[in-house]
Amino acid sequence: MADRVTVIGWDGSPLTPAARSALLAATLVAGSAHHLALPEVPGDAEHIRLGSIDLAARRIAGHRGSAVVLADGDPGFFGVVRTLRAPEHGLEVEVVPAVSSVAAAFARAGMAWDDAQVVVAHRRTLRRAVNVCRAHTKVAVLTSPGAGPVELALLLEGVHRTFVICEELGTDREQVSVLTSDKAADHVWRDPNVVIVIGGATPGAAISASAPAGWLLGEPVRPAGATGRGWALPTEEYGVTLDEGESTWLRAAQLARIGPRTGDLIWDIGSGSGAVAAEAARFGAAVIAVDGEEGACAATAAAARRAGVQLQVVQGRAPHVLENLPEPDVVRIGGGGLDTVTACADRRPERIVTHAATRDEAEAVSAALAAGGYAVECTLLQSVEMDTDDWSERERAVVFLVAGRRRESAP
Repeated sequence: MADRVTVIGWDGSPLTPAARSALLAATLVAGSAHHLALPEVPGDAEHIRLGSIDLAARRIAGHRGSAVVLADGDPGFFGVVRTLRAPEHGLEVEVVPAVSSVAAAFARAGMAWDDAQVVVAHRRTLRRAVNVCRAHTKVAVLTSPGAGPVELALLLEGVHRTFVICEELGTDREQVSVLTSDKAADHVWRDPNVVIVIGGATPGAAISASAPAGWLLGEPVRPAGATGRGWALPTEEYGVTLDEGESTWLRAAQLARIGPRTGDLIWDIGSGSGAVAAEAARFGAAVIAVDGEEGACAATAAAARRAGVQLQVVQGRAPHVLENLPEPDVVRIGGGGLDTVTACADRRPERIVTHAATRDEAEAVSAALAAGGYAVECTLLQSVEMDTDDWSERERAVVFLVAGRRRESAP
């Protein structure tokens, strides 16, 4: 095992005395090509060009002497430190950090970033990173080859955002470009780069210089008056009349089955008042709300503004309007019939949640989901809201809640 392993972050600034001292004593240096070309790297040390961090860690573990790993920015922030410290490698490391590439990117843009979401985009995580960009007004994306500005822009088609693309930060080839997301796919971008994605339905709340100071990294800044607690908000929060299929307790039960989380994309088909769509977005999920009625689309947009969230509203009739939408993780169906249920099952989301007014309807929906390869559960829900002044009934709702979970073995 290496006698000593030092991880040095590099942001283009002159190396600190501690970093220089570690490099002078190094008998093995690992890093990217531009790191190994630094004049402080001793020529007589063994050089490892970083590709797979796991392979490099195994080489370092078998080395006798002092090893140094060079990395861009802060190596403890989505960097190499986590891999090097994994139990299978058994390495104890000392870290000499630098300014992270995310902090540097926001500095170049002249923006605060304590209210930003930060995601890493690889080929396997690209879709989830895009969903975070759909759901939040300020996101920093640490990109990789095959999951860069072009791919982000293509998957965000139909959603307007502004990209701040920072290429090769800290080098003499550094360049910062600001453009709309629909233009990003027309360019070739140099690696490494960081993309700041900003904008959305309520951009002022997140990026205004006068926004109130937060206390939690990445915490969305809600407009004054936005309600923050509860699975499902009381009906009066929406300022409109909700139908039986949107009762508070049914919405709460549906949200419990949906399980919205950051990185998910949820379709809400037949969004109606927009209550479920807005509440799913409150939990950090990206939401596309679909309805054929212009008034329902306007109500959904208003519900999102009232809740202090952003979502995409698409007007059109299901199932035909669904053909060009990006792949969902979860679908909630508020209306559309069996054809819509079948079309959604064909897209293979992890879960499909809907409701029926009668047992016959519930049986038909359950059969369609089962035929599509879903394990189905159905629950009869009855709720009676009471007026606690005189204990009279205020609202009664009876509905069948149907939820399908994709079978992993299904085609």
